Amino acid sequence: MTRAFLSASLPVLGILWMLDAPGWFDLVFITEQYLGVMIGLATLAGLLTEPLRGRLVVLDWALGLAAMASWFWLSWNYEAWLLDALNRGPEKWIPAIIGIAGVIEATRRQCGNVLAVLGLIFLAYGFIGWLAPGIFEAAYMAPNRYILYIYNDTNGIPGLVMNVGATQILGFIVFGATLNAVGGSGILTDLAMATMGHRRGGPAKVAIIASSLFGTLSGSTVANVMSTGVVTIPMMKRTGFPPRYAAAIEAVASNGGQIAPPVMGATAFVIAEFLQVPYTEVVGAALLPAVFYYYLLYRQVDRFAAAQGIEGVAREELPSLRDALLKSWPLLAPLGVLIWFLFFLGYSPGKSALYSAGAAYALHVVRNLRNLREVIAVIPFILKGAGATLIPILLVCAIAGIVIGTINVTGLGFALTLALGKIAALGGVTALLVATAAIAIILGVGMPTTGVYVIVSVLLAPALVRHGIPMMSAHLFIFYFGLLSMLTPPVAVASYSAASIAQSNMWQTGVTGVRLAIVAYLLPFVFAFNPALLMQGTWLEIAVSCLTIAASGHVLAEILANKRAFGGGAMRWGALAFSLIVGASTAVLAPGSVPAIILALASVPAAYLLTRFVAPAIPTAKERTS
Repeated sequence: MTRAFLSASLPVLGILWMLDAPGWFDLVFITEQYLGVMIGLATLAGLLTEPLRGRLVVLDWALGLAAMASWFWLSWNYEAWLLDALNRGPEKWIPAIIGIAGVIEATRRQCGNVLAVLGLIFLAYGFIGWLAPGIFEAAYMAPNRYILYIYNDTNGIPGLVMNVGATQILGFIVFGATLNAVGGSGILTDLAMATMGHRRGGPAKVAIIASSLFGTLSGSTVANVMSTGVVTIPMMKRTGFPPRYAAAIEAVASNGGQIAPPVMGATAFVIAEFLQVPYTEVVGAALLPAVFYYYLLYRQVDRFAAAQGIEGVAREELPSLRDALLKSWPLLAPLGVLIWFLFFLGYSPGKSALYSAGAAYALHVVRNLRNLREVIAVIPFILKGAGATLIPILLVCAIAGIVIGTINVTGLGFALTLALGKIAALGGVTALLVATAAIAIILGVGMPTTGVYVIVSVLLAPALVRHGIPMMSAHLFIFYFGLLSMLTPPVAVASYSAASIAQSNMWQTGVTGVRLAIVAYLLPFVFAFNPALLMQGTWLEIAVSCLTIAASGHVLAEILANKRAFGGGAMRWGALAFSLIVGASTAVLAPGSVPAIILALASVPAAYLLTRFVAPAIPTAKERTS
């Protein structure tokens, strides 16, 4: 009961803050005071929801209450401490040590060892970095001054990232929890089944649509897999998809939801804050890459189904489109409210999401006027669900504050930029991008997407920008590869979660997921050099870039999905070379140049002819049975 109350208190407090509840009573609080309370509650809740065994739970309470008291102490004294910055006595640094220790232990339990160890490494560097050799030698800082910088400075834990997590991301977590509580995932699945279930390989296409829509709201790839996958994976298996393929489709589709506008799993708000650009600009930049991600996934699924003779589900077994549309308005109407507040009225993302959540709940009330018990019972379900999702997010934001604060105060960012500059000098910008991609995937293992984006972007984005990569391209490049850690073996968390539902081999599922998501591994290298794919260019440049990527992906999907495509041998290798050369030209050639235009106009018919006439014809189901 206590744990549920603590989890629910986080979204309640966040909602009251964003609706300016203190102003109702003529009270004024500094933002950092609010953040201190949220960190304290998240730390205690994080420890108690993943407790030690047996009698050791007493230690959880002791550390949790001490850490929460330390962060509440910061909130209570924050205004006075602003005028007393030079005093760094034990009444400040002792609570700082306790509060930060509680955050790291809670993070270890909620998010795994990797993130907690990373926080400890940066703390250690802050204390003894002045002993490091060469370019990594940090400026000396007194220990009490450093720990207080991390504890109470706006560049430390109660800083920008925590503010985004406790406002913008919180709003969308509440929105997603509300939609889930009122049956949003089921509505999405029914709508997708009604539109796609009867087509060739229909259940797989249902998974793509339902998971992409739900994934953009949920903010968690694994949660998305477990929500929609329990329906779509068994359905795919029944119609003939191999278990590993069914699991991989669900994992890739669910993971892609976080790069799909308009919500992008809430990380888009962090990107917007880091770049100091409107949220709508981030959404616009992410649109075309997301379209190509799902286009190539959809085409691979379609060609695989054609090659294996997998038909759709009989229409009589599917919900009617009319009924699905009638049932979908409680979901579609709140999404319309969200888009209206975000893009037309210009409200902040967090507040827009709260209003949309209110609209979803109001519609639920209208639909259940005769069942007031259900109307009331759904409220604690929403709050507990939102709180459970929010706890690890806030802890990730706290660790990100440690990283950012240490980088700012020690000069580590400049040292990393110099080190990566040497990589670029030896192997060029492409080598720098490859190194960045590898680091993002490695650091992303077991970490929430927002966390890996924040940490890697702080560490590596400045080096990319310094070597000529546009700012938006650099940050989306890091975002993509942080997200791909969910699909990349040996620790492909999303693929392995889906494999557990499909009862398939985890390694085979992971490898299949990489094949299905291949565009996500290649496309970031293209838009790093060609920002036209991020809507940053003239309409001609954008159109030329889209044509070449579409032609390249069209042929690549045929090769990846159909083992018999192009007859194997030299012809198959030639088709692969065509696909890669056309795709690479988008990065190499200036998109508005005459060679790029000629290549774009020629590649589209060439791709059609290759896949239509050169690749072997796939027999229809009727031909198979004759």
